[in-house]
Amino acid sequence: MNMVASITDQNVIPVDLQPVMDAVCSVGVDLSRVIARGALGGALGAEVGENTDGDQQKALDVMADEAFAAALVETSVRFYASEEQDSVVELNPEGRFALAIDPLDGSSNIDVNVSIGTIFSIFPAADDADASFLRPADDQIAAGYIIYGPQTNLVVTFGNGTHSFVLDPDTHTFLRAGAPVTIPPTSREFAINASNYRHWPKPIRAYIDDLVAGEEGPRGANFNMRWVASLVAETHRIMTRGGVFLYPSDDRTGYEKGRLRMVYECAPIAFLVEQAGGKATNAQDRILSQQADELHARTPFVFGSPDKVDRIAAYHDLPEDEVSALFGTRGLFRA
Repeated sequence: MNMVASITDQNVIPVDLQPVMDAVCSVGVDLSRVIARGALGGALGAEVGENTDGDQQKALDVMADEAFAAALVETSVRFYASEEQDSVVELNPEGRFALAIDPLDGSSNIDVNVSIGTIFSIFPAADDADASFLRPADDQIAAGYIIYGPQTNLVVTFGNGTHSFVLDPDTHTFLRAGAPVTIPPTSREFAINASNYRHWPKPIRAYIDDLVAGEEGPRGANFNMRWVASLVAETHRIMTRGGVFLYPSDDRTGYEKGRLRMVYECAPIAFLVEQAGGKATNAQDRILSQQADELHARTPFVFGSPDKVDRIAAYHDLPEDEVSALFGTRGLFRA
């Protein structure tokens, strides 16, 4: 499907990246149609194996990965790094770019009809495959996601703001949707998986306790919690309404650095968030100033409205005795 007319906007998209974006969007259109068919399209949520980190792969995970790789092989993408692949794949030896992708984020939600998506990031290609991705996240030249929900949206940045496009189901093209995205600076929403409360570091627990305490607590306001368990869905809500998302490290085996991948998830989302006026950290330090030390490396992740992200970092800066005191008096989730 030819997507050249879908997002051609020289004020937004660099000319040399247009073919890459056309390929990404064409697969996005096809995936949107497959996902919309649900069970009529077969057992899309069936488990078909595990990826390199031991996460269960769904049938649609593998289908999406194969489709993106096939579409990008005809573009100037030299190196392709996918969450569903053990290592980097070389697509076009003459290519200038390196593209990292989570082909289908939130695939555990396929069968329950919750929004899922695709996350991607583009770097200039280096001479070495791994070195193209194991570099400061600030080196990204583009990042974006496609969310498959009630509408299918493309949200993308090329370092010139964060821009939103909506898929027109009649013409199968992505159309520009208004002005550049700006994350609302204030909001009373937060997103975290509260079932893991007992495993979190004390600063995270103290911060959440203060939110849950509501009007009677130190924040003097009521807050609402949201949790979709789909990073793209969480990101899209924050892009629209503000708030903060937290996926901290915790004391469970395998969660010492959280569960989200730096290269495929956190770096591109952080780029989008900063370009929309928000902030993104590992709970303390800026994500875009960091780099992964291996392809599938994980990192704690906090992003959203700047005041909330800064406040979470401030809780980590408190002396241990002060954090312990806060937790001791406000541990509202404790039995």
